[in-house]
Amino acid sequence: MEFRPVADVATLLNFLTAEEWPFHVVTKPDPARIRNQYAQGDYATAFWIVDGGVTVGLVRLMDLDNGTPLFDLRVATAARGRGVGEAAVRWLTSHVFTGYDTNRIEATTRQDNHAMRRVLAKAGYVKEAHYRDAWPGQEGVHDAIGYAILRRDWKAGTTTEVNWADA
Repeated sequence: MEFRPVADVATLLNFLTAEEWPFHVVTKPDPARIRNQYAQGDYATAFWIVDGGVTVGLVRLMDLDNGTPLFDLRVATAARGRGVGEAAVRWLTSHVFTGYDTNRIEATTRQDNHAMRRVLAKAGYVKEAHYRDAWPGQEGVHDAIGYAILRRDWKAGTTTEVNWADA
C-alpha cells in the first residue's frame, strides 16, 4: 500500500462525493465546502491510500501543531474489509510519531462503527473515553468512543490500558 499527498481538489471532490460516509457526521460532503476547506489548506496533510495502483481511501491528519493530532479516515466501500483501514492507521501513526513532536494521537468514532473500533485496537490504540449522545447523525444521536495511542507504547509495541476502576 502507498500513501500519496492529495495534490488537486478535483480528484478530492470526486472521491468524497462519489459515495456516502455512514459513520461520519456529514455523510454526503458538500462540494462547495470541500473546495473551501481545500483552499484554506485543510487538506495540506491529507494522503491518498493507494493499493495496487487504485485509490482506495483517504487519510487526513489534523491538529498537528497542538500536541494531540487527530485524523479522518475514509475507505471506499469497495475496499472495506481488506485491511486498508488497519494499514492506514499504522502508517499514519508511524508518520506522525516520526515526523512530528507529539506524544499521543487521538481518534474518535461512533460506538456502532465496529470495524473502525477493531482497526484502532489492532493498531495499538486504547479506548480512553465513552461520550454518551455525543455524535449527531441523520438517524439520531450516537455515543462516541475516544481512543489514543501514546508514543512510548508505539515505540515499545505495547499498550497501556486505562485504569477504569480508579474512583
